[in-house]
Amino acid sequence: MDTLNKLALILIIVGALNWGSIGLFQYDLVAALFGGQASALSRAVYSLVGLAGLYSILFLFNDQTVTEEE
Repeated sequence: MDTLNKLALILIIVGALNWGSIGLFQYDLVAALFGGQASALSRAVYSLVGLAGLYSILFLFNDQTVTEEE
């Protein structure tokens, strides 16, 4: 797995955990960590998570198969 794919996966996980905390506890973890929803840093994190989500759409159309080495 290359670096860009790993970074996208990490950002998607951050987004999923944030949405989970919003849904379950009404607590926006990204906003709490980075100074509120309107702060530049929070908006940057939200934007990066969104871009990672768009990038991950490519994984749906990737026909690469993984073979196990013996």
